[in-house]
Amino acid sequence: MQRLLAHISRFVELTDEDKETILSIMQYQQVKKKEYLLRQDAVCNANYFVLQGCFRRYYIDDKGTEQTIQFAIDNWWITDYDSLEKRAPSEYFIQAVENAEIAVLDKRVQEELFRQVPAMERYFRLVLQRAYAASVQRIRYIYDFSGEERYNHFSNLFPEFLQRIPQYMLASYLGFTPEFLSKIRAKKI
Repeated sequence: MQRLLAHISRFVELTDEDKETILSIMQYQQVKKKEYLLRQDAVCNANYFVLQGCFRRYYIDDKGTEQTIQFAIDNWWITDYDSLEKRAPSEYFIQAVENAEIAVLDKRVQEELFRQVPAMERYFRLVLQRAYAASVQRIRYIYDFSGEERYNHFSNLFPEFLQRIPQYMLASYLGFTPEFLSKIRAKKI
């Protein structure tokens, strides 16, 4: 859980008492590869901080194809905020891509955490602003970049993903088929 405290400390100042409170409220969980934190039609009950490992958020389209919309690796958060906040069934799955360890912030205790450690509201605001900006940028890349440009941009920004994520998941995230991704990778060799 020290990774979580270090991440929070990058954004806001915490007292020793704040750290103790955070550690008393957060839950620790080990997750096996392919295990789900959330399944479609279930209500999301928590926000998950990846201490170690990799997760993906995806949905299944009308053709039965998995469409990956988000990855989260060490020191990233993942959840379905729409389901979490509205208490409505989720349209997504959140699945471990590899064995992982997470810190879990249950929705039922989140407000208590914010009351006890006001800096956590600021922390989440800053993290969510960054995540929102990255999402908007990704949408722009989908419109403005060719498939090959999207792959090159992603591989330059996140080279660690290329070794950790199966090719079909990466292709889905970048908006093309695994076959097209194979062709792009063959050009690079």
